[in-house]
Amino acid sequence: MAKELKWKGLTEEQLKDIDMNKFMELIPARRRRSLKRGHTDDQKALLKKIEKNESNLKTHSRNMVIIPAMIGKTIKVYNGKEYVQVIITIEMLGYCLGEFSHSRKLVSHSSAGVGATRSSKAVSAR
Repeated sequence: MAKELKWKGLTEEQLKDIDMNKFMELIPARRRRSLKRGHTDDQKALLKKIEKNESNLKTHSRNMVIIPAMIGKTIKVYNGKEYVQVIITIEMLGYCLGEFSHSRKLVSHSSAGVGATRSSKAVSAR
């Protein structure tokens, strides 16, 4: 039998029914402070779409804290160039959306160009 996934001792059903103040006690201080300040207009619009169970959710709010109402949703988060699809799971609670939509790519270099090394001086540039 599969082991039931829990977050800080609470199951997914318990988390969806949890009060926002109780949830705020379980997350780190920086995220708690962000939630106490309230949501921005963009974040409020996203939460309304989540409550209506809309599909194709897109957002630029990379600093929005993931709350239990978002579990199981698929949100496309803008990374500065394109929208990256993020499927919200129970382990992501308390993190920000932007942490799962990387804005920088890994640099991978190819071979050195002409003139980059001493041995390439012998190569003709035709």
